[in-house]
Amino acid sequence: MGAPYTPAELMVARAAREIRDGEVVFVGMRLPLLAFLLARSTHAPGAVGVFETGVLRDTPAEAPLITMSDPPNLQGALMCMGMETVMGLLQAGRVDLGFIGGAEVDRFGNLNTTRVAEGGHASRLPGSGGACDIACLSRRHVIVMKHERRRFVERVGYVTSPGHGEGAGWREAQGLAGGGPTRVITDKGVFGFDPGTREMVLESAHPGVSGDEVRALTGWKLAVPLELPVTALPLPDELAAIRRFDPEGFWTR
Repeated sequence: MGAPYTPAELMVARAAREIRDGEVVFVGMRLPLLAFLLARSTHAPGAVGVFETGVLRDTPAEAPLITMSDPPNLQGALMCMGMETVMGLLQAGRVDLGFIGGAEVDRFGNLNTTRVAEGGHASRLPGSGGACDIACLSRRHVIVMKHERRRFVERVGYVTSPGHGEGAGWREAQGLAGGGPTRVITDKGVFGFDPGTREMVLESAHPGVSGDEVRALTGWKLAVPLELPVTALPLPDELAAIRRFDPEGFWTR
């Protein structure tokens, strides 16, 4: 018998728990779209979502979303404004939490969405979009991505969106206003950052995943607790909400 939830549903539920009531959240694409909707409809009814395309809303969309520009995200929005206004909220320090992802992440939470080299061939990726702004200026940010060894590298080949740079004190030395990444949520586990070194550490593994499996999928010597916690399962009401917002499983199946 299969699990009563999918790995993506677990990721959405865990990401939603990073959102606190009353926060301004720079939502992002894919699973964070669902995470904001879930948080807003459960434990964080006062959260406000900011979308890169200019949408500002304080209620869940009434129909499923594939992109942040879909009509259901525009209907009932507080504002539909220009991108420069949205980015101005970041620059003014008004964004509490941002969600981003990438092709590569390293042990200090730096992200690469610009270019990767593999097998002697280099590939050009989409680039930053608003991710660098979110990483630099939001009060904290959370990274959501699939966990593969080729993507979890000791040092990214290109820093598109800075995390903790080269370790403790780096962001402050660069004059970055935001606090940097606080969590990395993958299909294998949840990671935090050591307060002393700012290096990524495993905080919990998802049900059925061992610390050794996570280490094998990580390109550096990952710190794993001796007694590794298991990530809390999605609650029934969380799963019901996720499936209401994504009834066809476009993002979660």
